[in-house]
Amino acid sequence: MTDELAARNQEPGVTRRRFVGITLASGAAILAGKSDVILGANTSTSSNMATNPTFNLGGDFTVNRLGFGAMRVTGEGIWGWPPDRQKALKVLRRAVELGVNLIDTADAYGPDTSELLIAEALYPYPKGLVIATKGGLTRPGPGQWVPNCRPDHLKQALDGSLKRLRLDRIDLYQLHTVDSKVPIEESVGALKQMQDAGKIRHIGLSNVDRKEIDRARKIVPIVSVQNRYNIEDRESEDVLVYCEKEKLGFLPWFPIGGGRGLKPENPLNTAAKAHGVSVFQVALAWLLERSPVMLPIPGTSSLAHLEENVAAARLKLTPEEWKAIAGLAR
Repeated sequence: MTDELAARNQEPGVTRRRFVGITLASGAAILAGKSDVILGANTSTSSNMATNPTFNLGGDFTVNRLGFGAMRVTGEGIWGWPPDRQKALKVLRRAVELGVNLIDTADAYGPDTSELLIAEALYPYPKGLVIATKGGLTRPGPGQWVPNCRPDHLKQALDGSLKRLRLDRIDLYQLHTVDSKVPIEESVGALKQMQDAGKIRHIGLSNVDRKEIDRARKIVPIVSVQNRYNIEDRESEDVLVYCEKEKLGFLPWFPIGGGRGLKPENPLNTAAKAHGVSVFQVALAWLLERSPVMLPIPGTSSLAHLEENVAAARLKLTPEEWKAIAGLAR
C-alpha cells in the first residue's frame, strides 16, 4: 500500500521533525545529485543481515532497494490534488535524480491523482524506472477505502492506470487487498488474464497472509508482497520470512512506524544521536539490514524528507545497535 497507507485501518500521518543532519559526504552527494554514492554503497551489517543495495525483481528488473511511495504527493487525506502541485512534481523528479528507480503508487491514491502526477513529472520515463501500481480498493470519499476485487472492476482499474501513466504495460501490478466478497483466486485470475494479454509484466500482492499468497501462486507467479511492517509493528514477520525463502520482494508500507511512546533512552533514539541522524533514517537503515528482499518505499511530500530518506540507504548501524533496535517490536 505504499509506505504510510493504512487502507482499511487508516492511520494519521506521522509528524516528522526535520532531520538533525547527515554525514558531510552523503549530504554533499545528495545536493550534487550523485545518487551512486548514496544508493550504490554497501551497508555495514551484522551476521545474516542484508548487504546488497539492489534487488532483482521478477528476474528482469534490478531496482535499488530503497524506493519511493507516491501516496503522499496527493491532497490531504490522500484525496484530490496536492495544495502545491509544482512541489509535488519536484519531489517526484528529485526522487529519480537521487537514484530511486522503483516508484509505488495506486489508482486509489487521490484517487487517480498520484498516477497522473507521476506521468506529468516523469514521462517519458527514464530507462530502468519501474512504476508499480495497484488496484482493488475504491475511494467513496476522503479517508474511505472500500475493497472491490471483482474481476470486472480490476480490468477497468488496470486500463485506467495504463491510460493515466501513459503506458502500454505495467511492470508491477499489485492486488491492493483481499476482498472478503471475492475469492482471491478469481481476483488473481483476472490479473493473469491481463498479464496474458500483455498489459502486465509482473504481479504482486498486498495485505495478504501466507495462505493467501500460496493460493494466489497456484494461479499465477507472484514476484512481490506489500504488507505493513516497521520496527514497532512486525505482525507480518512470517510473511517476510516466506518472501525471503521464496525470493519474493517485500515492500513494507508505513516503514518508519509512528515512534509512539519511545523514551529518550530508547535504542532507536540512541543510535540516531550516535550517528547524528534522525530516527526515521535509522528506522529505514534497520529495515534495509533486516532482509535482502526488503524494499522500503517511504513516501513524503517534502524535498527535505525525501533527501533524508535516500541518505538512509548508506547509514551503517553497528551489530549492537541493530540488535537493540530489533527488540522494540510490540
